[in-house]
Amino acid sequence: MTPAEHSDPQRRRHETTANTPNDDTPPPHGADGTVQEPREFVETYFAAAKGPDQERHLSLFGARAVVHDEGRSHEGLAAVRRWRDEVPPVRYDLREVTGTPAAFRALTEVAGDFPGSPATLCFTFERDEQGRITRLEITP
Repeated sequence: MTPAEHSDPQRRRHETTANTPNDDTPPPHGADGTVQEPREFVETYFAAAKGPDQERHLSLFGARAVVHDEGRSHEGLAAVRRWRDEVPPVRYDLREVTGTPAAFRALTEVAGDFPGSPATLCFTFERDEQGRITRLEITP
């Protein structure tokens, strides 16, 4: 690598993420290249979660991500993929986001074809320095 390549922040970011086994997509960043702020990230997350492109949704998770939902834990991308396959189509109505870019909560009304719909749920996110989800807990 040349000195110019070494000093290029875009190149360094892609080098850092190239070893991430979950995909070749750059990590979730805002328009200015920094890790997305919580509300922007949650909006991105819900758009991807209800969209048809499962890989886009999974690209928001780190390789060792853990999802806790309905009393079960799903560890690693393969388990997160299986969990995602079981989620029925739903609508999300984001109510409130609080916290820091690394750890935040999103209070959301979720409606769809499931018992108790609509339900207000709390999505608690933890993210790594690249902005990918390391832990997601979904609770009433």
